[in-house]
Amino acid sequence: MMNQTQTTQKIQMTSADPSAFGLFGLAMVTLVASSAKLGWTDGVSFVLPWAIFLGGFAQLIASVLDAKHNNTFGTTAFGAFGLFWLGVGTSWLIQYGVFGEAAAAAADPKQLGIAFIGYLIFSIFMTIGAMETHKVLFIIFVLIDFLFIGLTFSTLGIAEEAMHQFAAISEFLIAIFSFYGSAASVLNTHFGKVTLPVGKAFGVFK
Repeated sequence: MMNQTQTTQKIQMTSADPSAFGLFGLAMVTLVASSAKLGWTDGVSFVLPWAIFLGGFAQLIASVLDAKHNNTFGTTAFGAFGLFWLGVGTSWLIQYGVFGEAAAAAADPKQLGIAFIGYLIFSIFMTIGAMETHKVLFIIFVLIDFLFIGLTFSTLGIAEEAMHQFAAISEFLIAIFSFYGSAASVLNTHFGKVTLPVGKAFGVFK
């Protein structure tokens, strides 16, 4: 009998870090949405496209690409928040009567408040995880916590005006820090050096 030698080859396919793209999607939707909450613009009709395409699809694409990097944290964060914005956009469409008058009449805004509680819980444990990424991302998650606190209380009618303003300011700051995080991810990789510092991980758990 002839000896047969089997050779196993492992092929590794590399892909770009999708963090910059995902953070840009988050930055755009929170910028436009916060402009309405802060009273700089009116209504949510023109918030919808950014909620669907930048807040929703862009973050979902980043989630899928992060999965290829075996990045559970990034995959979960971008996927969950991408679906959040698609859910919020659909809720606005229901309120506008796109799915019929009966659906619009039966809408209970407090159910959104319950959903915000769920996302607040999610955001809190993701904030703990963000401590081992970098400080800019950690700040973004802390601000997301603040946003969901504000959205929860204002939607449930508790200190409504104050909490609405609290949510608006938090959302605007999310946009600013997300733009910075996106820019840092692109430029630091592009130039191969730290162009925009993001701060090291806290190192508490690792």
